[in-house]
Amino acid sequence: MFLAIVNFPPIKSGKDKEFREWFAASNREFASFKGFIRRRLLKPEKGDNYAAIVEFENRDAFMAMHSSPTHDKAGENVRPLFDGSPTPTFYEVVVE
Repeated sequence: MFLAIVNFPPIKSGKDKEFREWFAASNREFASFKGFIRRRLLKPEKGDNYAAIVEFENRDAFMAMHSSPTHDKAGENVRPLFDGSPTPTFYEVVVE
């Protein structure tokens, strides 16, 4: 399994609800990609910055989604809600 953990930058004031709606809508779009397992939005107990866990069957399936026009459009739609850029870190699951 291949995972990406994405740390999101601060969400602009008053845009939290819109960000969560974007995340839910983009989940539905990304779910159509081969190898997609799930994508979850996390909010820390302390602090304000969201993170996401993105799970795919393998790296190739993830990269097919990540390099797609669907992903590009999702990025264009969410950028105005941020103060900064998301920071992804990629992982291969080695023990379950």
